[in-house]
Amino acid sequence: MTKQILVIALDRRTEALRMAAGLTLLDDPVQVMVCGELDGDAEEHLEALDFAEVPVERVDASTHEGMGRVAAGVINADAVYVI
Repeated sequence: MTKQILVIALDRRTEALRMAAGLTLLDDPVQVMVCGELDGDAEEHLEALDFAEVPVERVDASTHEGMGRVAAGVINADAVYVI
């Protein structure tokens, strides 16, 4: 049985992207929500996630709409990692 995994990149965003890329090895669907800006070191991890066809969504968590999207993602996921 596959599990839907959600990674929320909140504080250590580059590390969250690295972890999400590693989670793709489990053969479970992975989704990433990035709250805030990414630094230049994130590009390599974004490329790996793109290659693995992992959706990466930028979310403005300071708005009601953004928090609603995060909440919907949490509700639909079987496992959630907030990094």
